Amino acid sequence: MKLLFDFLPILVFFLVYKSTGDIILATAVLIPATILQVSYTWWKHRQIEKMHVISLVLVVLLGGATVLMGDGDFIKWKPTIVNWLFAIVFFGSQFIGQRNIIERMMGDKIQLPHKVWRTLNLAWVGFFILSGAVNLYVAFNFSEDIWVDFKLFGLLGMTLVFIILQGIYLSSHLQNKE
Repeated sequence: MKLLFDFLPILVFFLVYKSTGDIILATAVLIPATILQVSYTWWKHRQIEKMHVISLVLVVLLGGATVLMGDGDFIKWKPTIVNWLFAIVFFGSQFIGQRNIIERMMGDKIQLPHKVWRTLNLAWVGFFILSGAVNLYVAFNFSEDIWVDFKLFGLLGMTLVFIILQGIYLSSHLQNKE
């Protein structure tokens, strides 16, 4: 349910775009949908994930620019900026504290050598950089319609494939440990 809720604004954007073919209108609907999503999360849990805050700020700024300027190129940058910000955070986490961000998120569930945690963290850095770059390539080399499909299905597909590959990598280290 949480995953569906996280993707709700993107799904709303997708459905409005597919029914109207208007990226400006889809973006105009995306902004309040994202505000409602974050507001509901705050109301229900009294906390908001950093990813949702970053996404909200970028949707309001880049979505607002898209609507005000009547130019869909602004909103096309959002996935890239989010991914590249995460790449910076994940990379920087290697130099702050004893554990990188992947180990902080998963370290209480599984025990792995520091080298494996570092490799996983750097793999995520690479993935975020690649995702951002591929988004820009699709956004500015293909039609708007293809980019909208890619934004929902392509980026999600890339993420699922990466998570499966990460699982295979992790399982090889967990088997070696036992």
